[in-house]
Amino acid sequence: MKVIFLQDVKGQGKKGEIKDLSEGYVRNFLFPKNLAKPASDGNVKTLDAQNAAEKRKKEQEKADAQALGTRLEAMKIVVKTKAGEGGRLFGAITSKQIAEALEALGVKVDKRKIELEEPIRTLGVTQVAVKLHPEVKAKLSVHASEE
Repeated sequence: MKVIFLQDVKGQGKKGEIKDLSEGYVRNFLFPKNLAKPASDGNVKTLDAQNAAEKRKKEQEKADAQALGTRLEAMKIVVKTKAGEGGRLFGAITSKQIAEALEALGVKVDKRKIELEEPIRTLGVTQVAVKLHPEVKAKLSVHASEE
């Protein structure tokens, strides 16, 4: 009997997958627990429509991330901080401070998406990677200047 999985079932299939399984297993286990539904023409068309809508949504998210990435690469963030001899900072510039500076410019980026291997500890311009989407990364220029 062909069924469409509504949820992941360990050892059988993933959500949205169509599989041919034994009738007893389907009727006695999958249907009562609402883990699957019959793969009728209407259900298959509904599944295809859902998959198409999800694909469009993911493509839109990627396009938005790419647009934000080009906008970020054109920006130069200036973070003012106290510095001592030889351009060493008192403390360091963290991803949280970079996210706050971006928000002040009207761009909202989560601090966890800013890939800063270690905090910035010197004056000058530093290139920082920002992961906007699993497939989209942007480089942001952060200028640490003295107060």
